[in-house]
Amino acid sequence: MKATEVPAIAGAYLFEPTPYADERGFFSRTFDADVVRSAGLDPDAFVQDSLSRSVKGVLRGLHLRSGAGEAKLVRCSYGRVFDAVVDLRPDSPTYRNLATFDLSDDTQLTLYVPAGCAHGFQALTDTADVSYRIDRRHDPAEDVTIAFADPEIAVPWPLPVTSMSRRDREAPSLAEVLKHLHQKEG
Repeated sequence: MKATEVPAIAGAYLFEPTPYADERGFFSRTFDADVVRSAGLDPDAFVQDSLSRSVKGVLRGLHLRSGAGEAKLVRCSYGRVFDAVVDLRPDSPTYRNLATFDLSDDTQLTLYVPAGCAHGFQALTDTADVSYRIDRRHDPAEDVTIAFADPEIAVPWPLPVTSMSRRDREAPSLAEVLKHLHQKEG
């Protein structure tokens, strides 16, 4: 497994495993504490694992957490997703940058999303399972959602949206979210 920095998002990494494949299928290590540590991250910081299952066209996001934020490792364990990360850390050299990724069960790539970045994805296959490893316990009071089609971000979602949560559908613009976040910080 190797760690590669994501140039568009400071502090983000892609972890690429080395699967072993034969006539039975494949075996792949999806988390390695030593490799995570070599990227400057604390492997023991992750306290919660979650899994979402989506059908083709479902869009989840763009989500982030207020307060101290939430760092996460994201992997598509089954199927394929179009994944998007937006850096919303005002002091970051990549502030407001967008990076997109193709995550799939074929590659088993894991994306590290730093705290303070918004994250979302769209399922590209009939079934797509996304696994999350999160560094803070979930607190719904800190949930923040940004409009998936905000023109300031301009995420190039590849498919028409077939379904999304009410929260995602009614999410405010990036400008409104940033105004609200800065008021809380000040």
